Amino acid sequence: MNIPQYRYIMMRVLAILPPFLPVDTIRETVRHILPDIEVRTDTEFKSIQAEILILTTFTGIEGSLMDRINGLRLIQVASTGYDNVDLKAAKKRGITVCNIPTANKESVAEHVIAMVLSFLKEIRFMDSEMRAGRWPMLSGSTELKGKIFGIIGMGAIGRRLAERLVPFEVEILYYDPRKLSEEEEMSLGISYVPLEKLFEESDIISIHVPLTESTRKIVSRDTLARMKDRAIIINTSRGEVIDEKALIEASRKRGIRAGLDVFSREPPDFGSDMFSMDNFLFSPHIAGVTMESQQRFITETVSNVLRVVQGLEPQFVVEE
Repeated sequence: MNIPQYRYIMMRVLAILPPFLPVDTIRETVRHILPDIEVRTDTEFKSIQAEILILTTFTGIEGSLMDRINGLRLIQVASTGYDNVDLKAAKKRGITVCNIPTANKESVAEHVIAMVLSFLKEIRFMDSEMRAGRWPMLSGSTELKGKIFGIIGMGAIGRRLAERLVPFEVEILYYDPRKLSEEEEMSLGISYVPLEKLFEESDIISIHVPLTESTRKIVSRDTLARMKDRAIIINTSRGEVIDEKALIEASRKRGIRAGLDVFSREPPDFGSDMFSMDNFLFSPHIAGVTMESQQRFITETVSNVLRVVQGLEPQFVVEE
């Protein structure tokens, strides 16, 4: 048997983690694999030597922080999102940025479907009625089967959601700047449409895009005006892709229902009108957080760092 011989490169690894994580446990676990790792919960250092930086989305990194990490060559974000990294500053300094786009695709897809079914089956209404001692005989409950389901963003999560929706016998439309091949579309059972048409035809819309200048407020007053009355929109990507004031207005006037896992400010302003509206459903930016997905994030993050330490090209390089 031929066993591949890897060329290990001496690299220091710096991990900056939020303090609410079990940092001591993570430190001891990872040191068995990456002995030259330093784990911190702050950025209060004047200068530090590290070729690889691991961080989560809870730590922002701009050019000034990059300059204080001597020899930095790779930023590995242990998350699907990476809008906490100044990509222009990284590119200017020749620093590669990677994310982990696949670890939470299962959990996010399931969360989306759970929110949709909660709306269609009026779960929250039924629960509140029974808690109040009432026994409703009728409801406006509807089925997912036969609905038109629009997916904005056909990356790893969007594709997994499409796969999970097949047994529900829905018609799946999608929009993505990069149209898939006919073979890929056929295998997923999806149809490409322009963004405007997706808003017009879908009964349900789920958003799965990174936050960029082109996706910021992609859900605007104009696109919301194209949606069907009482249509459902689910956002598990980034809060800033929706104009929240326009969404509240559309919800009031036309009964648009919204399931939000992310917000333009986190934690959000709990005094916002949306928190008093019955046709909104919320979760605290936790769609991708399950016990299983967190283990995958750790495993895939360490695996990608090990590729670089072994002299291989990293996976999941983020393009500006």
